[in-house]
Amino acid sequence: MMQKHFQKALNSLAPSTLYIVATPIGNLADITLRALAILQQADLVCAEDTRVSAQLLSAYGIQAKLISVREHNEQQMADKIIAALSAGQRVAQISDAGTPAICDPGAKLVARVREAGFAIVPVVGASAVMAALSVAGVAEPHFYFHGFLPAKSGERVKLLQSWENADYPVVAFETPHRIADTLRDVAAILPQRKLMLAREMTKTFETFLQGNAETLCEKLAADNNQTRGEMVLVLHASEKVQHETLPEHAQNVMKILAAELPTKQAADLAAKITGESKKALYDLAISWKN
Repeated sequence: MMQKHFQKALNSLAPSTLYIVATPIGNLADITLRALAILQQADLVCAEDTRVSAQLLSAYGIQAKLISVREHNEQQMADKIIAALSAGQRVAQISDAGTPAICDPGAKLVARVREAGFAIVPVVGASAVMAALSVAGVAEPHFYFHGFLPAKSGERVKLLQSWENADYPVVAFETPHRIADTLRDVAAILPQRKLMLAREMTKTFETFLQGNAETLCEKLAADNNQTRGEMVLVLHASEKVQHETLPEHAQNVMKILAAELPTKQAADLAAKITGESKKALYDLAISWKN
């Protein structure tokens, strides 16, 4: 069955096409069959760091012509890639990890190739953003992805202040040498906000730390290993705003039920009656008690 799907992926490759191929964010086994088929058959593979990409290709016995397309040469290399597509070649764009063009090179290349009139095909796969969100326990149907947080504390503080009343979770990347300072800023601006720090996802030392910023600071201070590796920070939505944005009729229903039933049962029933979030209704009742 696996061979059948792999062969189907091989047969579907089209000439004069740029494939934007997601690669593993750590565990090489997370590569997809379609991605392997495309990398095996591509005439050119554009890589952020050819040394990193060579290790991935070597692990699967793929010999490909690698060219370096990085942030500072992306516009220049676009001309070379468009020429290859004009000659009928199949080109794959990959980054060091995850999906290209998401805080990585690729967006400028895609824009130039589309302007030139060639097909661009996404090849889905690993994403650090979605991986972190999937285990963060956020219930909101929407979120905001910021990318890397500002390096300067003053800029970072202003950004955190703008999220003080956010009714949506925020996902951001952070570097090991700044994570402690960032958490201290979060503790000062958003002391009660629930956080999750996802570190080294899919790798040997994968960890998920949860709590408020002060709690996470203590965990990092107790274990220096927690300040190493790739990091994704998830800030949960403001509970205060979640309560305030519940419709008045939903709050009234919850108030009546909470007076007669255990809070969890009342929230469950109120959610069925109003169609609102059970968690938001539960948190609202808890806030009344507090």
